[in-house]
This record gives sequence, structure tokens and C-alpha cells, in this order.
Amino acid sequence: MQDIVEKYFTLASRLPLETVVTDRDGSEIDLGAGFERFLGQVVDASDAGNTLRFIGNGGSAGIASHMAVDYAKRGGIRAQAMNDPSMLTCLGNDLGYEQVFAHQVELHTRIGDVLAAISSSGRSPNILAACEAGRALGASLVTFSGFDADNPLRGLGDLNFYVASPEYGFVELTHMALLGAAIDIQIGWPTEAHLRELR
Repeated sequence: MQDIVEKYFTLASRLPLETVVTDRDGSEIDLGAGFERFLGQVVDASDAGNTLRFIGNGGSAGIASHMAVDYAKRGGIRAQAMNDPSMLTCLGNDLGYEQVFAHQVELHTRIGDVLAAISSSGRSPNILAACEAGRALGASLVTFSGFDADNPLRGLGDLNFYVASPEYGFVELTHMALLGAAIDIQIGWPTEAHLRELR
């Protein structure tokens, strides 16, 4: 069992640093530049009175909720997760599940908002529809995907974070790590105490 546990955490710890970041043209940029651009977008948007909105299904919805709280409470960023159960079931019932995020985007988005779309497969129809709606309304798009390198979500963002793993658990852990690291860095990591630990 120890061998399996070590292999699991070796892979889990490697994937964040192996994340591939691309811009809207598909050009690859390094992870540090990706973080810098992402944080620049969300801080500028929030300072201008705009909102960072997270969307995701299942485990990715959990990440969306967690990150909306962290970005707002800890980071002072105007942030929201678009996964209120009443809204989702209302729109799913009335418009179909493919429209549960797109319709909310149409209701709330204005030019200058940032839409963070999280999908392990990068193929969820409701996430793709929301990205199209956000783009039409002038939002910046940041995507977090995994599985196949040619998944359609990866090509939609102004900034795209891709995790090269076929397993939900590892992709979701990495998306959580990336988004968590970004807000930690934004609010001042590493502190002096952390720097002493790293020496």
C-alpha cells in the first residue's frame, strides 16, 4: 500500500507544474506567465466593478463554489459561482440542462467580466454554451480542462489551463491546486515564515 500511496502523490504533485497554458491563439506560455495574466485579469475586472464568475459541473461545481468563496473572502475579488440549486433546476426544467449556465451568463454578464469555466473533459455542452454566451457579451474567458489535448473548451479561452491526465480525480485536484495557488500568491504568498520553511 505504501508504494501505491507514494506513486499517487508523486503524480498528483507533478501535474500542477506540468499544466500547459495557452492563450487565445493557441500559443503556449509558461505557468508563471499564465498565473500573472489570470490574476491581472481578475484584479483589473474586480477593481473596475466587474465580476469573476465560476462555472462547472459535479466536482468542478464544488471547485467553483470553493474558489468563489476564497477569491471573494480572502482575495477581495468580486467573485460568484453560478450554481445555485434553485436556479439550476429552474433553468434545467424550463430550458434544458445545456442552457443552465449560458442563460445565467446572458442575465448577468457585462463587458469586462471574467468567466472561469472548469470542465475535466472539456466537452460539457452546458459549459461550452456558456463560454459562447460569455464571449458574445464581452467577457474574458479562462478555461480549466483535462483529458484530451484537443478538447473543445481548451480552444475557447483567452487563457487556457490544460491538465494532461485522463482521470477525473487528478484533473480536479490539479484544477483546485492551480486556482488555490493563484489566490494564495495574489494575497501575498510566500510570507517570511514560508520562506524560512523553504530554506
